[in-house]
Amino acid sequence: MTTVPAVALVGISKRFGAIVANDGVDLVLSRGTVHAVMGENGAGKSTLMSILFGLVSPDSGNIFVDGKPTTFSGPLDAISSGLGMVHQHFRLFESMTVAENVVYGAEPRRNGLVNRKAAHDRVRELSARYGLDVDPGAVVGTLSVGTQQRVEIFKALHRDARILILDEPTAVLTPGEVTSLFAVIRRAADAGTTVVLVTHKINEVLSVSDEVTVLRDGRVTGRFQRADATSAKLVHAMTGREVTPVANSGSGSVGAAVLRVNNLTVVDHHTVRVTDVSVDVRAGEIVGIAGVSGNGQHELVEAILGTRRALSGTIELLGRDIGAASVRDRRALGLAVIPEDRRGEGSAVQLSTAENLTLGHHRTAPVGASRGLRRGWISLRAERARARDLIAEYDVRTSGEQLPVGSLSGGNAQKVVIARELSHNAPLLIAEQPTQGVDVGAIEAIHGRLLDYRATGGAILLVSHEITELLALADRILVMYAGRIFAEFSRSEATTARIGAAMAGAQAETDIPTEASRL
Repeated sequence: MTTVPAVALVGISKRFGAIVANDGVDLVLSRGTVHAVMGENGAGKSTLMSILFGLVSPDSGNIFVDGKPTTFSGPLDAISSGLGMVHQHFRLFESMTVAENVVYGAEPRRNGLVNRKAAHDRVRELSARYGLDVDPGAVVGTLSVGTQQRVEIFKALHRDARILILDEPTAVLTPGEVTSLFAVIRRAADAGTTVVLVTHKINEVLSVSDEVTVLRDGRVTGRFQRADATSAKLVHAMTGREVTPVANSGSGSVGAAVLRVNNLTVVDHHTVRVTDVSVDVRAGEIVGIAGVSGNGQHELVEAILGTRRALSGTIELLGRDIGAASVRDRRALGLAVIPEDRRGEGSAVQLSTAENLTLGHHRTAPVGASRGLRRGWISLRAERARARDLIAEYDVRTSGEQLPVGSLSGGNAQKVVIARELSHNAPLLIAEQPTQGVDVGAIEAIHGRLLDYRATGGAILLVSHEITELLALADRILVMYAGRIFAEFSRSEATTARIGAAMAGAQAETDIPTEASRL
């Protein structure tokens, strides 16, 4: 007798204008399993999960829950059918307690009033069942990101979710929190819950999933059981080609300090975000900054760029104190930047690719102040010719230099930013989350460009949440915790365990710097 799956999506298709998000997708979720849904940006993962949770209606296809055809008019229908979803960006009330958040909208009542004791008891029950220590009376805004995620999971489980969708759940977690999350996922699946893990991280899929479905361009390109899945197979299914990771060989000469940050303290809205931080970055060196989001990394970058004033301390670029210099002056002195928000800060999405490749450099040759033009004017012919050269050199996939950057994929839009910043041979590059939200193939290309820049004597301050990225690229890694430099590791000392422990404000219990621990 064939077991009826918990959920079956059959022939799901969805268009947004001319864009085909899902094209005849079939997805079967077995009971009590962890099913990973993988794919690059734009592959259709988010749309498919939005359809499953009732946020979006499909153009065609059918949804079956427990073998019965189902139509969701909204998330409440999905929740009543036993589905729950934990979004990448949490939907919690930070001023309310854990218990209040967990039962919100489904409060236990007594005599018409919310039964607070029952709410606290419910959180304790869930904590005991899944082996988690969560204080029901704690105010959510005071909790770590990992604990807040547990609250989100408890919200779904409180409503008796039998199918739990987790959207990129490890994006802001420390390695220790990831391990804890995977234990919860495994315990939930063993208890009969079907867990859908939406992710692009292959190592996580291989660690916790039972089944894998891969999407590319809105279609299913691979289905795997865990025993058959390998990193190479998953990458090929996601990209349609082989991808060879690049890594820092550790070779090359290191020159004098290009950037010196000394005893820097930065305040944001009367709250100290960076405390007494000192960092040097030398020519031909990549210095990585690790840390969970919110530990001062972004404010440190803002102070170096000049978009945020430091309360105290000094910043030197090429031996010159730039603490009072404008952003424009710092850029002119030799500071290039790949900002975290490539759409809001790194590009003007409504402008063409050619115009974006010129931004910030329109006063310089070859596009500005050329022969026959008054200073300050831009030669459109030179701009477009230069753009075509950079598009070819950096393998930007676009139909032409006049296409708006906003129409490019995330990876290609990031290549435009990187091409612009690296093409002027600035001595210092600040790269903040350079591969965040970028496809596997584009990550390979971006890493290669950063290493090439290092090899020619460029200095890079690399801020990343991805430990694997830092291990692959950095010569030294500093870990920020609570606004301070908590630990520093040389390339030979750095391991996932050591960095992960420092990100949580602790020392690694096991320090065995083997090759396996670096993966």
